[in-house]
Amino acid sequence: MSTTTITGAPAPVDKAPRRPAPAGEGRIGPRANLRHIGALVRRNALQIKQDPESMFDAVLMPIIFTLLFVYVFGGAMFGKGNQQEYVNYLIPGLMAMMGMNISMAVGSGINDDFKKGVMDRFRTMPIARSSVLIAKIVVEVGRMMVATAILLTMGFLLGLEIKTSVFELLGAVGLSLVFGASLMWIFILLGLTMKTAQAVQGVGMLVLMPLQFGSSIFAPTQSMPGWLEAFTDYNPLSNLADAARGLINGGPIAHPVWMTLGWAAALTLVMAPLAVSKFRKKT
Repeated sequence: MSTTTITGAPAPVDKAPRRPAPAGEGRIGPRANLRHIGALVRRNALQIKQDPESMFDAVLMPIIFTLLFVYVFGGAMFGKGNQQEYVNYLIPGLMAMMGMNISMAVGSGINDDFKKGVMDRFRTMPIARSSVLIAKIVVEVGRMMVATAILLTMGFLLGLEIKTSVFELLGAVGLSLVFGASLMWIFILLGLTMKTAQAVQGVGMLVLMPLQFGSSIFAPTQSMPGWLEAFTDYNPLSNLADAARGLINGGPIAHPVWMTLGWAAALTLVMAPLAVSKFRKKT
């Protein structure tokens, strides 16, 4: 008796379940990205509310610097009794300086957040990596606005005169904010690279001091040695100070304004991708 073997259809092979993509690696739309940035901005702002001492630099620095330079160097620069003339020279320059000093705090804050494990928590969430860094910059720009408002208030109390118009004054403020935001990418990258917040501050000061004092912020550059005067011509802080000075006091502004915007665009285009990439890879 023959036996007939009936072969059924082969059993379907179970496919291994796909591994879910790690949080934050999927495509995130612009609307969701803006929502994430808004939530992180609120978180950073609440941190400042809980720790008001973090605003001391933004509040006290413009007051101390204005009084110090006007009354210590004003007479030497423009003659005794002519401090008011120096106020109109100094305040636009200090607008350039405020952004750079406050930018350094971003790097220290990023470094400290990594030490506390805050950034590790953010990187496990389904949010764009850039949104964490952009939120930091938005809050620091807000601190810059506070510092600039206090600086201008001090300037008006000491006799600052707007020789152009309110719109040009606002243009000078906006220019300083744009350039300050571009500088923050440098300090964010430093904060992600250096091992400690103290190292970020140390390297930051090495960058700040030559740029600040080798510029037209505090004094005209005509009396400087030739090599230093050539350096100030390419110093972005000199360009920003000259642009703000022209917008407030009147004078040529096209060249310094375009140079400042060019520096801001170049720094952002180069440093922002490097900072975001370093943030993704940092352990």
